[in-house]
Amino acid sequence: MNNANGESPSNPEGERLQKVMAAAGVASRRVCEDLIYQGRVAVNGEVVDAAGRRVLPTDRVTVDGTAIQLDTTKQYVMLNKPVGVVSSMADESGRPDLREFTRDYDERLFNVGRLDANTSGLLILTNDGELAHVLAHPSFGVMKTYIAKVEGIVSAQTIGKLTKGIELDDGPIAADKARALGRASGNETMVEITLHSGRNRIVRRMLDAVGHPVIDLVRRQFGPLNLGSLPVGRTRDLTKAELGEVLTIARNADVQS
Repeated sequence: MNNANGESPSNPEGERLQKVMAAAGVASRRVCEDLIYQGRVAVNGEVVDAAGRRVLPTDRVTVDGTAIQLDTTKQYVMLNKPVGVVSSMADESGRPDLREFTRDYDERLFNVGRLDANTSGLLILTNDGELAHVLAHPSFGVMKTYIAKVEGIVSAQTIGKLTKGIELDDGPIAADKARALGRASGNETMVEITLHSGRNRIVRRMLDAVGHPVIDLVRRQFGPLNLGSLPVGRTRDLTKAELGEVLTIARNADVQS
């Protein structure tokens, strides 16, 4: 039941939904009110179609099924990790680590999953443990796409082996997708591999097993995120659209588990 001001008493300590949505960058407060009246907004899975509902940072708000961020203490950063940097916030051997890319952020960030020191590309840095767990754990099936320069000319039969499955020391593995992109130069081929496995150095080991050792390896995609034109060694915050996509993955996984 709403009070005289049209507000729900369920969360009297919270902020009005339209104000929270506007602060999250969804749209202006007026447009957010229109979205609510149109029945396009849900709080904790329940459609809200009247303005004035109050919400807390722990509530889960979606617009057209896409999650929005309410907790402004959470940071979500994309890094194009350079070769030679280890995926650690404090390397015991004194090698270059991720601290140089996180020191300018107020919150203490950590990496989602790992890229080995000789692999460059997309790495997510965050302080959201729930999101990190879903994106990194192979049971949730979040896809990662790599571009590899390998020795030799890769045949269609070899691509077939990668997708049908091969046996490694720690068990069988199959790429979800694989394709040859063409010759790099001389006796080298560019190969694209997509898989959801989180096993250590898995792409290198797969390609080595089919007779094409990796010369250079870059992770281009992680779930819905694409490295795009982000220069090596640079970071950027996720866009509102990107953040909505990854938060939606995390929340859907939480509902299913």
